[in-house]
Amino acid sequence: MQAWVCDNPVGVEALQWKQLDMPQPAAGEVRIAIHAASLNFPDLLIVQNKYQVKPPLPFVPGAEFSGRVDAVGEGVSHLRVGDPVAAIGATGGFATHACVKADRVIPLPSGFALEDAAAFAFTYGTSHHALMDRAALQPGETVLVLGAAGGVGTSAIQIAKAAGARVIAAASSDEKCALCAEIGADATINYATADLREALKELTQGHGPDVVYDPVGGDFATAAFRSIAWRGRYLVIGFTAGTIPAVPWNLPLLKGASVVGVFWGDFVRREPKASAAAMAQLADWYAQGKIKPVIDTRLPMSELHAAYARMGSRQVRGKVLLVNS
Repeated sequence: MQAWVCDNPVGVEALQWKQLDMPQPAAGEVRIAIHAASLNFPDLLIVQNKYQVKPPLPFVPGAEFSGRVDAVGEGVSHLRVGDPVAAIGATGGFATHACVKADRVIPLPSGFALEDAAAFAFTYGTSHHALMDRAALQPGETVLVLGAAGGVGTSAIQIAKAAGARVIAAASSDEKCALCAEIGADATINYATADLREALKELTQGHGPDVVYDPVGGDFATAAFRSIAWRGRYLVIGFTAGTIPAVPWNLPLLKGASVVGVFWGDFVRREPKASAAAMAQLADWYAQGKIKPVIDTRLPMSELHAAYARMGSRQVRGKVLLVNS
């Protein structure tokens, strides 16, 4: 097998594409012949030693991937060789094969494309947990999605629309805004050229968004919070801008609003039944054509450095995929 190996977590440049011995699944594991893996922001942090999960060295990065089972370890009865699956975890995906604990493997229903499966669980799981569980989104409410053209942003647009909400998508270019409109956003704001607060005031007739979905952090958080509706819910997803905003604490008080943390990974660990129910609803929506991952770029697995460069360019619309031929 071949894999991208991190033996010194100082950044992307230290990753090496290596030939390794084919692993054998231990008891309770399966081996997956990987078809595709997607690039997520934690995949960058983990090779920079900045992620909350710090795997022992050396490790193979890549937290989300799909493929087919090609070997089954002792004690695994619900998966068979040839089954199409997706896998989620902290590591292992940027390779041709990976051994994974069977309880971290998701069997794919008929009709679920492998490439879509490689770009699905993290983003759609996060957005479903955020909007449907943490924000208790109701039909007819208005959702503002910041960083709306990225992987989690595009999933949030689709899920909010599937739930019957009105969506305002905010992104950093006209091209990104156009993509958001194509996948269902009711209105868009280019916050590189427009005043976010004024645009929101106009689009909501002064009411403000009921829910703010923020995977970005940085400079726009305070403006978005100042615009939120009475009893609004501000969803803290992440900080891709690189800075954690210092929002004035009087804003939640004045707006009667809630600041709601969203940590999908721990939700999956702590509440597996609720997580499974969420994934079942997402799979149903996928089958109905209501949601579908937006794929920005497909690259060969051996071109991981180019994939990281694409993600770092801030031009990604949707997800970057690495594919084994």
